[in-house]
Amino acid sequence: MKTTTRLLPIFGLIGMLVAGLTACGSPADKTTGAASATPDRPGRTSYPLTLDNCGVKVTFDQAPIRAVSLYQASTEILLSLGLADRMVGTSTWFDPVLPALAADNAKVPRLADNDSSLEAVLGTKPDLVTSASAHTFTPAVVAERSRFAQLGIPTYQSPAVCTGADVRGETVTRTAPLGVDTLFQEITELARIFDVQDRGAQLVEQLKGRLQAATAGKSTGNSPTVAFWFSGIKTPYMAGCCSAPGMYATEVGARNVFAGQHEDWPEINWEAVVASDPDVLVLADLSRKRIEGDALATKTAFLESNPATNRMRAVQGKHYVVMTGSELDPGIREIDAIEKLSTGLATAR
Repeated sequence: MKTTTRLLPIFGLIGMLVAGLTACGSPADKTTGAASATPDRPGRTSYPLTLDNCGVKVTFDQAPIRAVSLYQASTEILLSLGLADRMVGTSTWFDPVLPALAADNAKVPRLADNDSSLEAVLGTKPDLVTSASAHTFTPAVVAERSRFAQLGIPTYQSPAVCTGADVRGETVTRTAPLGVDTLFQEITELARIFDVQDRGAQLVEQLKGRLQAATAGKSTGNSPTVAFWFSGIKTPYMAGCCSAPGMYATEVGARNVFAGQHEDWPEINWEAVVASDPDVLVLADLSRKRIEGDALATKTAFLESNPATNRMRAVQGKHYVVMTGSELDPGIREIDAIEKLSTGLATAR
């Protein structure tokens, strides 16, 4: 997904030590979670806890109590784990928070609607900084993870960013399709970090139950086809094979017509879109209104008035599935998106 406009500049790194921190991060070679040196007690975390997270080894001496989350998907996972009382800041929002999380979210300061500055993050005296985006942990946005480690502040990167992917700065090239198990891994690891493993297990169980129900009737014969349109009118951004939308198609037994594209959101010309003639079109309704094609109304007006696109099966039958920008990103909303797509495909049959 395209990154948000950087509204807040970085004013130089603050050369200060953050007092009272109890954890640190240092480079490592592994990209998956690893067990701590001391086995966890049933339902409780034993500290020190060490995780290998997206190439960085992070050690916690105790559960964080001043967490900052720098991306909406990361924020909503922490809130879903009931951790609002241990959060001191959020940033980088695309949509209104999930309604069920609104009351807890209102208790947490918002550092910025878009990308926060390093100064604003450090001003909260955090003992953990999390993100679900590669661009957050770059010098041009907030800071590299190594810089936070120098200040004694551990960081946590969503595994959805690095699993089966080559990450270079904010550029993510996927080498394997994203799977829903990566979401469950993230929830489980964060619950372990915060010593709320019971909450994590309950949340994963609930989401797995919803996933099973949503995919129970998936097609086992000829797979229905689907295309995911994020934004852009002149040359649309359509979902490639391997990020969240590709996973949604796989989970419901559909075929993403642009699965041959390995970028998350490649630009596809309209001739190719029309030729693909999918059974269902997933249309993003973006809260941001930066470019033509962000809004749902703009998308549908174009599709139904253009003499080429209005001949497509999905357009003639108005077989549209509407998703928010956050539902097209990896995160807690993956299950909502799969439920929507499953229902949309059933209606289109």
